[in-house]
Amino acid sequence: MTRKRRKLSNPLALAVMTTLWQKPMHPYEIAQTLRSQGKDTSTKTNYGSLYTVVQNLEKYGFVEVTGVERQGNRPERTVYGLTEAGREEMAEWLSDLIAIPAKEYPIFETALSLMAALPPDEVVRLLETRLSSLEVQVASGRGALQKLYETLPRLFLVEVEYQLHMVEAQAEWVGGFLDEIRKGSLPGVEDWRRFHETGELPTEFTP
Repeated sequence: MTRKRRKLSNPLALAVMTTLWQKPMHPYEIAQTLRSQGKDTSTKTNYGSLYTVVQNLEKYGFVEVTGVERQGNRPERTVYGLTEAGREEMAEWLSDLIAIPAKEYPIFETALSLMAALPPDEVVRLLETRLSSLEVQVASGRGALQKLYETLPRLFLVEVEYQLHMVEAQAEWVGGFLDEIRKGSLPGVEDWRRFHETGELPTEFTP
């Protein structure tokens, strides 16, 4: 099962459509709603490009102008609503993202794939620093989540739960990997160390 190629691929566009699914809004209100509902913690949100995203959604017929709002001496604000095509696109796109795992490329994975370029003891020091930061994130994340549970239904906090779970899983893996390097039980660690001491690349490291 593969994902459909879409006219818009920016996740912010999906966040805007789900916000307009609630009711028609002008772009400034969309930005306020995304922030107040905490969606800016799970979606890379560039508020400067929000207007461009809305214009692109209108270009493809996913949103339409539903009115103009004026308050006091403020400039007029164009109000946008979700079209029927937009509702279908939103539902299909969201369904794909939930159902179909995608290969993502987190920068930490890139660093792990290249870490042999650093000496093992240096990698240990760096991973210890990372683990300390992760443990702080876990502790603060648990506290923040407990506070959020007091004011919001769990349905609206599942992405925060997922983020915390992923940080906890990473901390557990980093801790275990650190132990393997420290104890020398990681296969190839001595060759890795010897390479940085002598400059001679072990035959096991060559394709």
